[in-house]
Formats: sequence, C-alpha cells, structure tokens
Amino acid sequence: MTKLKKIILTAILLSILILLSRLLSIKTPILKISFAFIPTMLCATWLGVKYTILLNVLGDIIGAILFPTGPYFIGYTVSTAISGMIYGLLLYKENSNSYTDNQYLIRLIISVILVTFISNICLNTFWISITAGKSYIILLGTRLVKEIIMIPIQITVILFIEKMLRKPFDMYIRSNND
Repeated sequence: MTKLKKIILTAILLSILILLSRLLSIKTPILKISFAFIPTMLCATWLGVKYTILLNVLGDIIGAILFPTGPYFIGYTVSTAISGMIYGLLLYKENSNSYTDNQYLIRLIISVILVTFISNICLNTFWISITAGKSYIILLGTRLVKEIIMIPIQITVILFIEKMLRKPFDMYIRSNND
C-alpha cells in the first residue's frame, strides 16, 4: 500500500473517529459510551502502530478543539496514544495472510483486555479523578463495570466489521493497482 493511500485512509478513519467519539456517544461526567474504538482498531489492523497512534492523538486534539466538553487535559491524549500503540502492535496485518482468523481473535482479545485495564480503567479513571476532583476508588467501581461490559461488545463488533471489510480492503486499498 502506498504512503498516500495510508494517509488518506487515516484521514477518513480520523473523521469517523471524531464523529463517533464526539457526536454519536453517550457522555456523563464519569462515563462515556461510544463506538470510537472501531476506527482505531481498523487502523491498527490495516496500518499499524504509527498511524494508529497518530489517528488517536489527532482525534483527541481535534475533537477537543472542535467539540470541547471542558478544558483540554493532556492525560487523555497520553491514554489514547497508549491505546493506539497497544492495538497497533497486536493487531497489525502486514498482508491479508499475516495470521489466521483464530490468531487474530486471540490478538484482539489480548489487545482489548490490555487497553481496557491499562488505558481505560487505570489511566482514564486517574485523569477523571484529577479533573473532576473525585476519589479514584469511587470512580473505579462505576467505570470498572462499564469497561468489563464493553470487552465482549468490542471484540464482537470488531470481528464482524473487520471480516466484512477484509475482502473490499484487500481488493481496493491494499492492492498496488494505483
């Protein structure tokens, strides 16, 4: 895949990420439910670590500028960069035959669990406790339930979407017919 295709695909996924995370999500002061993980995981699968980190960091910064919900806090950007790194390292398929569907499922489960516990539960709860001035332990209980419920949802949604988009992606994007 050419570098231009990678940049264009990242830009398309970035717009989808901002739409899903800022406009089509349910937000409370301590919880946010969205499907913004979809473009991140697709970017990780198709483009790898550096594009996924770039996608997440730009999505967080641009989203905070265009649709602010409070003052910008760099901690959330750090969390989203770490998430992009984990997904990119574990999910990237250099070509369509990089690994089998079962190997992809195992990598997906591991990456979702790591991101859930490292970024979403530990770091983001810490950032919320700093910005909201609430106790970390109290926030942790509420957030833990939501994050654990989201694990099978994320895995199922990504498996379905990645499998559905695999053939068109390989045919139109990954091919070198420019």
